[in-house]
Order: sequence, then C-alpha cells, then structure tokens
Amino acid sequence: MSRFLFVVPPLVGHINPAVGVAAELTARGHRVAWACADPGLVLRHAGGKAVVFSCDGPQLHVPGTGDGVRPPDIRGPEALKFLWERFLAPLAEAMAPGVTAAVREFGPDVVVADQQAFAGGLVAERLGVPWATSATTSAEFTDVLAGTPKVADWIDGVLSGLRARIGDPSGTADPRFSPHLVLAFSIREFVGPDARTGEQIRYVGPSITERPAPADFPWDWLDPSRATVLVTLGTANTDVGPRFLAECHQAVRSRADRMQAVIVDPAGALAGADDKDVLIVRAVPQLPLLERVDAVVCHAGHNTVCEALWHGVPLVVAPIRDDQPVVAGQVVQAGVGIRVRFGRVTAVKLGEALDAVLHEPGYRAAAGRMRSGFRAAGGATAAASRLEELVAEEVS
Repeated sequence: MSRFLFVVPPLVGHINPAVGVAAELTARGHRVAWACADPGLVLRHAGGKAVVFSCDGPQLHVPGTGDGVRPPDIRGPEALKFLWERFLAPLAEAMAPGVTAAVREFGPDVVVADQQAFAGGLVAERLGVPWATSATTSAEFTDVLAGTPKVADWIDGVLSGLRARIGDPSGTADPRFSPHLVLAFSIREFVGPDARTGEQIRYVGPSITERPAPADFPWDWLDPSRATVLVTLGTANTDVGPRFLAECHQAVRSRADRMQAVIVDPAGALAGADDKDVLIVRAVPQLPLLERVDAVVCHAGHNTVCEALWHGVPLVVAPIRDDQPVVAGQVVQAGVGIRVRFGRVTAVKLGEALDAVLHEPGYRAAAGRMRSGFRAAGGATAAASRLEELVAEEVS
C-alpha cells in the first residue's frame, strides 16, 4: 500500500480530474490525501470522507466585481498577467507551508501536484519526495508562447523567484512539468502534431468519473424528436456570460422546429426566459446529460470539451481567456467543432455554427474518432497505474 498526496488549486476544473484518479488509487488499496486552499471544495467533489490538509491561499476573485472572478473586461496578455501575478504565484507561496506540513504529517510516497499548484512540485523537490504533475488542460502541451519570448521569459522569472522562496534554490525542475511523471489528461491526437513529448509525459486521456449532480433535473422535458443542445460556460464565467447566453437563447428559439436547448445559467441572467424550447437551469447533471445531447456550446474549458468528446458530441466553442483559446484551436484542428468569437458572436452566427455541427457529418465523425481515442487511453485507470509504476521505480 502506498500513499499519494494530491495538491490542487481551489478550482473545480482542476479538482474533478484528480478525483477519478484518487478514487481509483483508493479502490486499489492505497491511501490518498489532499492539500488545498479550499478544503470544503475538495470535500464536495471527492466525498465527505476525504482526508484534506488545509492551506492558505487567495481565491480567483476581485472584490467589487460582483460574483464574478477577475475583472470581466480583461483578455489576452493582460488576463495572463493577472492570473500569474494575482493568483498562481500568490497561491504557491501561500500554500507552501500547508503543503510542507501535509508532506511531513502524511508521509506520501508520491506528491501529485496540479500543474497550476506550483507549491506541490516545489515543496516536493525541496523535501526530496518524488512528484508527478497532474495536467488538467492540454494547453501547456503546445508551445503557445513561441511567438512571445518576452512573456515566456517573464514566466520563467516568476517561477525562478518562487523556487528561491519556497523551493530548493539549487533545483532545476519546472514545477509545471515533473521530471518523474506528467499525467496529461488528453491524447496526442487532440493536442495536435506538435504535442509536447518526453519519456515522462503520459497521455492518459480524460479522467471521467461520477460526481455530485442535481437530482431534480426534468428529464421528461427533453423532446427526443428534436436535436438537443447543451449550452454551458463552466463555473467561473458568470460575470461575462449574460450577453452570450442571450444570443444562444435566440439562436435556438429561431430553430425551435428542429432544436431545443438546455442552458446552464448559474447567475440567473436569463431568469424567466425559459419556455417549451429552452430549459434554463442553474446546474445540470452534465455527464448523464451528455449521453443525450447532440451538440455542446461552451467556452472551450478543457473539462467540458473533453467530456463532450468522451461522448462523441461535436462542439461550438467560444473561448474567453486563459487556456481556452488554445483548447478552442485544438477543437478546430481536430475537426470536432467550430470556433466563434465570444464577445461579438450573434444569434445568427451561432445558429449557423450549430446547423453545421449538427448536420454536416464530418464533425460528428471526427468527434466519434476522438471518443474512441479518449476511451482507449485509459483515463483514471491508466493514470493510477502510472503512479503505481512511479512508486515502484523509486523503491527499486
């Protein structure tokens, strides 16, 4: 029996993939614990019996911007700078003491550090504990900063500073890419021909596992005679979503003779607008629902994209910020969907994109091929096996 400590940021999209791997390890008789700046978030998704060590850390939230995360108007380099300066770097420094205490108390054989929880890798390196990277987005597996060397150098500087303060100053590892093992929850066919490779990088495919879901979803509302579209912007974009959701609503209403939609609207931006053609809810049982939808409109969040393709469902993607433009590019390159402009797309353009992914056979065929590739990669089962192998290598 081995011990694995998962170090994760307080972000649902980064916790969910790790939950499946942790559950698989537990089922094999291993002990699992977590370190996070929001223990309650881990408990809600990993189960109330999970062992969670609390860490300090900021939330990706700016006071005075309502219930949204970050100022809603920042995009591109400005958003990247905000993410690193105001969240990722402070999170690493704040989490480091808690991660250190968790390692010393729990005594893991391996630390499994999320790619954005830099404290996991840096502390593990300093304490001499083998560590693996949990990469919950495929964006880092292409050289997206090749055309912006100054940005790449700036990020390297941030990481060097973190290593000097909370890691081993003589260390050399990039905390985003463990030299021991990197679990990429995607496959090379989706990332594209320039996908990062290396002996330690293992493309295990999406980690799909059951998760808490609303029990009162009105399944009998779905009309099997019409195509069903799921519209969702994930859990962190409520501040920027109202206009886009309204355009989606209009696009579906104008095709009500052949289309219906389930729109996820956690902030209630479309309150009172649902009808017989559009169901507006604050949350959905996403995995069961994906088994019954024909297309997904989303922000190109990696988890949502992978979960749709796991079910062979084509996409219309409207990236907002962070890794989403990269993932959207991978969607287009793989032929599994169409990209639209989040801030400018109209109901007419959305409708045209939906018509294409629903009725042009190439998109569904490509999504079906990706479904087969994702499932063959092994997901949480393969990831757990790779972690077991890492322990065996360190023991031998």
